[in-house]
Amino acid sequence: MAGRFPQRPTPAPVRAVGRVPASRARCLPLEEPLDPALTLGPLRRGPADPTYRATPDGSYWRATRTPEGPGTLRVAVRNGVAEAEAWGPGAPWLLDRLPALLGAEDDPAAFVPRHKLLAAVHRRRPGLRLVRTGLVLESLIPSVLEQKVTTDEAFRAWRLLVRKYGEPAPGPAPDGMRVMPDARAWSLIPSWEWHRAGVDDKRASTILRVCRVARRMEEAADMAPAEARGRLELVPGVGPWTSAEVVQRTHGAPDEVTTGDCHLPGIIGWALAGDRTADDTAMLGLLAPYAGQRHRAARLILLGGRVPPRRAPRMTPGNIAAL
Repeated sequence: MAGRFPQRPTPAPVRAVGRVPASRARCLPLEEPLDPALTLGPLRRGPADPTYRATPDGSYWRATRTPEGPGTLRVAVRNGVAEAEAWGPGAPWLLDRLPALLGAEDDPAAFVPRHKLLAAVHRRRPGLRLVRTGLVLESLIPSVLEQKVTTDEAFRAWRLLVRKYGEPAPGPAPDGMRVMPDARAWSLIPSWEWHRAGVDDKRASTILRVCRVARRMEEAADMAPAEARGRLELVPGVGPWTSAEVVQRTHGAPDEVTTGDCHLPGIIGWALAGDRTADDTAMLGLLAPYAGQRHRAARLILLGGRVPPRRAPRMTPGNIAAL
């Protein structure tokens, strides 16, 4: 069955940045269903992420920094074909790796549902593929920003810092799209700007340490997931939660489940066993039948929407400016 995506006639307005460079294009026939929203969704850091945009014509835009320089990628799935265009110095790199990005190296058939919920969601979401970017810093830095704060706070910090210190996305990208700063630019951000973005000294210091060894971090993309996590965790401030969040995106790692999360064990415990008090140990026990596919199982559980009822009001974001 070919991948499908709803088509709409009117594209969103786009604005060229300076002189529009020539684009490169690639078409990728699909043998299996592909849902680009589900597949590329983990790369979006909040609804106003300046590096990611979904437009009404069914296109998904991604601005990133490749080993060959900044690049913008537009992907749309129509009539069983993934159509892609890319701009900027990183365009060839992005198009070369398009199949991996869209989950060509993923094997959903390896997943065997053992719970009714997972069987139902797996059947309803045949187009889910695990994304593989091959780019470490673009996942590592926002994952550090997400440590021990609300998602809204982390998304705000990412948005403010990329808008201020990133560069315009190459090509006719939608308004406001930016490529994240390179390692040197991250390391030159003044302390007060981290503070204004709501980033405490601990997370800012971790990002600075990561940027000092950026080349060594990027080498982890060519390692096996477990090896890659070990490499990342050599940096003080990067622990198992952060490394798992990174390799899920950089490697498309189907078994690297996130531990140390405040909410995930309770969600999985509730969905699979009606236990909202589950901790990491209990969560891993419940996911044990999915060994080799535990991350995919967790993704499907989250897509199923079966979450424990709230017993307390939402956490109020802290104001570190008052500290």
